[in-house]
Order: sequence, then structure tokens, then C-alpha cells
Amino acid sequence: MNARFSVPKPYNESLLEYRPGSPERKAIKARLAEMKAQKANIPLYIGSEEIRTGKMKDCRSPYDHQQLLGRYHEGGAPEVKKAIAAAMKAKKDWAAMPFHARAAIFLRAADLLAHDFRWTLNAATMLCQSKSVHQAEIDSAAELIDFLRYNVFWAEQIYSNQPNNSRGMWNMVEMRPLEGFVFAVTPFNFTAIAGNLPTAPAIMGNTVVWKPASSTVYTAYHLMRLFKAAGLPDGVINMVTGPASVVSQTLFDSPDFGGVHFTGSTGVFHWMWQTVGGNIAKYKTYPRLVGETGGKDFVMVHASADTAAVATALVRGAFEFQGQKCSAASRAYIPDNLWPKIKKQMADMLATVKMGSPEDFTNFFNAVIDKPAYENIKGYIDRAKKNKACKIIAGGKCDDSVGWFIEPTVIVSTDPKSETMSQEIFGPVLTIYVYPEKKFKETLKLVDTGSAYALTGSIFANDRKAILEAQEALVHAAGNFYINDKPTGAVVGQQPFGGARASGTNDKAGSYLNLLRWTSARTIKETFDPPKDYKYPFLEPDAAPETAEVYDEAVEAHDAASPSNGAKAAKSSRKHPKAAAA
Repeated sequence: MNARFSVPKPYNESLLEYRPGSPERKAIKARLAEMKAQKANIPLYIGSEEIRTGKMKDCRSPYDHQQLLGRYHEGGAPEVKKAIAAAMKAKKDWAAMPFHARAAIFLRAADLLAHDFRWTLNAATMLCQSKSVHQAEIDSAAELIDFLRYNVFWAEQIYSNQPNNSRGMWNMVEMRPLEGFVFAVTPFNFTAIAGNLPTAPAIMGNTVVWKPASSTVYTAYHLMRLFKAAGLPDGVINMVTGPASVVSQTLFDSPDFGGVHFTGSTGVFHWMWQTVGGNIAKYKTYPRLVGETGGKDFVMVHASADTAAVATALVRGAFEFQGQKCSAASRAYIPDNLWPKIKKQMADMLATVKMGSPEDFTNFFNAVIDKPAYENIKGYIDRAKKNKACKIIAGGKCDDSVGWFIEPTVIVSTDPKSETMSQEIFGPVLTIYVYPEKKFKETLKLVDTGSAYALTGSIFANDRKAILEAQEALVHAAGNFYINDKPTGAVVGQQPFGGARASGTNDKAGSYLNLLRWTSARTIKETFDPPKDYKYPFLEPDAAPETAEVYDEAVEAHDAASPSNGAKAAKSSRKHPKAAAA
């Protein structure tokens, strides 16, 4: 087609409020009832096939053990190998498809999600991940829509960034997809991440084998339905399930493995690096390893801070979605002059927080994801109760009789290196260290060294000097740094997300930086009239001995061609070497 197409300029999707009586509140409640009445039979999606192995696992609501959402078919090594073959088979046609045609598929998916699929994905996220309607709207609707719209826009910018040219030639850079398939591994906590990790490489022309978290296959199933409805060709994204070790090992053993797009635990990502390193000789190319691996996110408070803003940020930052965000506020450092007031303000807020099913829209707080998470978080709370350096001042109760419920828990520790101050818990537990007001600088060092992670963090202060001091002292402590705001809620196109240290490779989801990782550049140079003789001008012999007149003529010719304003001045200072010698 003889045209240069431009993708629509992206914009951030507006959040719906779900106020009583609103159309969106009615729509989501109707979809919740509809989906609860159905029991999904979830296959593996491999190429053009929906594969049902007969080896079944349940999908249940975390807030109600008895609520069965559906069952999914579990795969193994044979199905994973089949998915690799499907991805490689689809690769040539997908990579060769014009970019505007690929882009249209994902833009269509964004628009479908902005309308009727919005209720489906939001309802699935509420039912399967125990998110409030507000948290679901932020995640499975707005953020995923933003990823799809912005990623195609950044892809276009990457493709259009071309090198300079000299006379007689044309230089080009082709951003090829990787040679091989991409393995996408997604976590339970964000539907937007589950949607972005396989689609970001696919937008750049790659084909993908995707393993969703076992606890959220139900939501992944509805994402695949969205991608299929948008017209995604068979084999571009292949969804497989099964034991993580079997799936990963089978994929890493393939010579066609080209990269992994991962969000999960630091330990698993370490194992991936070790496994890929051990297999490096068998791969056709060096694989791209992109991972975001969690955090122990901080809130640092200066003596000049607004206490109401701090208390609100801690309650929201630590306890929205039960603290199951990589960016959740997990440790806070509060000066002793402000602590009594902040403590009371937090207590007053937490006294009004209701806990229960997300289907009851008056509940701010819901259940954690599953039994392993429940037992892990409960273990931290139980050990804190026995630790003399720790005191639980709010919450601390756990109840698994109906669902996996753990109260919003606040611990005050006199040891800045205690277990709950330094280790990732991934649950509704906030630990606070109260420091002497005058020891702000020393406490900044505690923040920087207090955890192996470096994902998000924030400083609360009205004193600009203190803000600058914190920003400099904590330069490597957080990939996303917030000033007078909670350390959660990064928006696509506004705050590219990712951290370093034990928090991952900092490839910034929600920016062009991430998309670049799924490309392999090829430089192309075309010469329009290539040389016909190997000889260069310098090889020609001198016609006659050099004279002062010839030298002066060469200088004048050079100065006439030079754009320099100082050419005339330079000429007046030049002397022929023979004249200078004389």
C-alpha cells in the first residue's frame, strides 16, 4: 500500500467511578451475576487448537472457597513443545505482516476492552483475584487499555527512528523481532501485567508462549477471548498451563528460545538466569531476559511532612488490594515528632475499613489470593507477635474459614532490620520504624540499606531541601520515586515502571524502553553509485615538487569551502612549511 500510516495518538483511559445508581455499577453487577452462573471449561490455546487434556484443576474465588468459577485443563511437556512449534510456525507470517495491520489488532482489543469486554475483565478480576471494583477498574480495564494503545504508538516511534545519511547513500535500521519465541510468565496480581507481558513482544513482531499464574487461569482465559475477538492470528500468543518447573524447563531447553518476559519472585528469576546460562551454548542467539521481581517499598517521612497526607498514603499504599502489589508500601520511617499524630490518624481511618467480598462494594479490603499466600503472610505476623522488638498496633487477625482473609496489619518495630522491615511479604502488613527527628540523614542510610529491593519508594516533606537530600541519598533505592505521594499507582505513559537491585532488570513497562528489548536491530546501507576502482586519490604520485604557490592555492581552496567564520584569520596565520623554515 502506497501510504505511510500513523497510529492514533494515545490517551489514558478514564476511570469509571461505580457510584450507586450509575450505569457502570449496574453493568458490572449484571456481568458478575452472569459469570458466576457459568462454569468455564478452560483449554490450552495452542496454534488454532483449543486443547483439553482432561487433567483438571479448579478455579475458585479467594474470598469464598465454595465459589467455583470453572476448571482448567493442565498441560505438560508435550503440550509445551506443541506450543513452541505453533509459535515458530506463525512467526514468519506475523513478522512479515505490515506494522499498521499488527497495530490495528491491538488497538481493536483496546476498544473492545473499553466497552463490553470491560465488564467481563473487571468481573473476572473481582471474582478470581478478589479485587474491589475500584482496583479492578484501574487494573483490568484502564491500565491494560493504556498498555495496548501506548505500546503501538511507541512501536511506531521506534520504527521511525532512522540514522543520518551522507551524499550518495541511504542508511536504514530495521527493528527485527527476536530470532525465536518469547516466553511470557505472568503473576496473579495484575490483569494488566498478564495482558501486557505477552502482547508487548507480539506488537514488535514476535510470537509468544504464555504461562499465566495457576491461581488466575480464569482471568487469563478471558484475556485470550479478548485477543481472539480482536483478530489475533493463531499461534501468535499460545497459552499453556501446567507445573511451572515442567513448562519453564521445556521452554528453556529449546534452541529457539529467544527471551523471557517475567514478573514474579526474585528466587524464580534467579533460577531462570542460571538455567539460561547453563543452556547458553544451545541457543541460536543470546536470549533477552526481562524481569520485574518484587519489592520492599518504603515511605520516608520528614519532620516537615503533612501528617494527614502521610496517613492516607500509608493506608492506601499498604492495604489497597491487600498489599499484593509489587509497589505496595511495606516499610515506613516516621520521625518521633509526627508519630503520635500519624498513628491516631491511621487508626481512625482503619477503624472505618470494611473487609469482605468484593461483590459488596462497601468493602475496601478483600481476601489474599490463595492458601500458600495466606500461610506465608500469617507466618510473618505470628513471628512478629513473638518478637520483642515488634508491636502490632492494628490488625493481626487471620481467618480462613470462608476465604483467605487477613486483617490490615500495622507493626511498629524498634529494630530497623527486623524481618518484617526487610523482607518482602506481599500482603497487608506495614511495618513502621520511628526515628529521632534530628536523625533524618542517618535514617536515609537505613532506608537505602534496609532491603535488597529497589522498586518503589516515596518521600513526604514540605521542606524542599529535605526532598532533594532524600532524592539524592536514595538514588539507587527505587526505580519509581514519589514525592508527597504513595509509592503505588504508576500510570502507563506517565510513570514508566520498574526497579533495579533485587527488583529486576528495570526495563520500564509502560514505555518504549521495554519494547526495544523485543527487537534486534539490523543496519542496512545502500550505495547508489558504488566505486568501480579500488584506488583512492592519496595513492596518486606527486606531479611536481611542492611550491609555495601550490600550497597557497590549496589553502585558499580549503578556506573557500570551509563554513568556519575563522577561515580568513586562519589563512593569515598559515605559512608554507618551506617559507617557515626559511
